[in-house]
Amino acid sequence: MATAVNLQHPLALARTFLFVPADRPERYARALGAGPGAVVIDLEDAVAPERKPEARQSLGEGFTALTAEERSRILVRVNAFASRWHDEDRALVSQLSKLGLGGVMFPKAENAADLGPMAEAMGKEGVLIPLIESVQGLDAMDEIARAPQVLRLAFGHLDFQADLGLSCDVDEQELVSVRLKFVLATRRAGLATPIDGVTVDWKDHERLEKDALRARRGGFGAKLCIHPAQLPIVHKALGSTAEEVVWARRVVEAAEEAAGGVVSLDGRMVDMPVVLLAQRLLALDQQG
Repeated sequence: MATAVNLQHPLALARTFLFVPADRPERYARALGAGPGAVVIDLEDAVAPERKPEARQSLGEGFTALTAEERSRILVRVNAFASRWHDEDRALVSQLSKLGLGGVMFPKAENAADLGPMAEAMGKEGVLIPLIESVQGLDAMDEIARAPQVLRLAFGHLDFQADLGLSCDVDEQELVSVRLKFVLATRRAGLATPIDGVTVDWKDHERLEKDALRARRGGFGAKLCIHPAQLPIVHKALGSTAEEVVWARRVVEAAEEAAGGVVSLDGRMVDMPVVLLAQRLLALDQQG
């Protein structure tokens, strides 16, 4: 049975998730000011092993300097469950959650049980975004998606390619079926739309736009970002077009006029999934 998810949560419609290293606290406010839907303060890949303790201390101190609204837009990417740093990361998450932390990005998610202690540490207000980066994680994705407090799934496509020994072309056709599995698992669990992986070359704006548009066509609603310059391109590519907004308003108006009866638009019946799609397009437009 799918876990009830608050699809009105501020992070449910966020289109951009910007990484910032945990050991660079001077960048926290600047990253938030760049306008992402969320900032992911990274204790994992962005921090060298010998700097993990310092990074946790920096995060603990830097977090208190943020406003309540800013804290709610912060996710912490902790170290993987199997790593030697995970328990200390979880203890820090517990402290920050009492101060209004938005949630946790959970890397290398490979089974639902591993998420339980982190969900408990966050309390009921925090959300989890599991990062699927391996075949084992892909195989367990339906169970992971139904774990308590999971809001969205995220695709760590670079580590996933490494796990399989793939060498994808720029269009990543090799991953089409994998991305579809994210969308299907999301739908079955009733989650907010999944989050696609990073575009590594942040200076290649054309490639970034193509990647973001591919994500949108494939049913993804957000993208991980590694530089503030990526934010406006991704935000626009993943938003509703003017034509979609006009169509969506007409659908919603027709549904309101039907008052629970049969919805008809231009002489054709409109079923509930279409109405829900229209509502989501309008919500995206309002968020933009």
